[in-house]
Formats: sequence, structure tokens, C-alpha cells
Amino acid sequence: MIKLVMPMKRRPGMSIPEFREYYETRHRIIGEKYLKGYATRYLRRFTNPNVDRDGQLRDPEYDVFLEIWYPDQATLEACGAVMSDPEVAKEIREDEEQVFDMRFMRSYLVDECESDLT
Repeated sequence: MIKLVMPMKRRPGMSIPEFREYYETRHRIIGEKYLKGYATRYLRRFTNPNVDRDGQLRDPEYDVFLEIWYPDQATLEACGAVMSDPEVAKEIREDEEQVFDMRFMRSYLVDECESDLT
């Protein structure tokens, strides 16, 4: 299993409810269109402001952690090839600019280590 994680920040001036609404009703649809047949999971983990250790309630650094799971490296690469097509890349990029602060776009392939707490 290959997991890609992308922490993302909403664009300046967009409220948290506006961001989540746009993501779930528009951007998610584009993601599903191109991930279908390649990814096994497409997860959005939306963050909620929480009081920090110093007692302050702050805007989250990232508004969503996107997770895309692929069965193997070959499938990840095949999906990447589709998303690199100039027309597809343009569609994705134009929509990303409507919802995300592009200065904070990051992506990571992650290895998971889980503790057995039973």
C-alpha cells in the first residue's frame, strides 16, 4: 500500500465553512474523476481549531489533510501520468487556486508505524 498525504491550507479570505463546502461539493468531484480506477481510498481529514498548550485558540496551520491510498507504486505512477496530462493538470490547478493557498501546498509519501495498545 502506498499512501500520499497532503496538508493543505484554504486560500486567504475564505472562511472555514466556505472552504469545506467548496472542497466537498466541487474539488472532491474533480479528485474522484481522476482517482477512480487508481486509488483505493480518497480521504479528507478536516482540522478543527483547538486550544493550544498555551491556552490560545488559533487558526489551524492547515485546514485539511488529504490522504490518497494506492495499491502499489505502479498504480501511483499510472495515476500520476494521467494527472500530468496538460488538460487534466490545468483543470486541477485552476480549481486548486479557487480553494487553496498554493504557497502551502505540500505532498508526502508516508510510512505508517502503529503501536499495539491492547
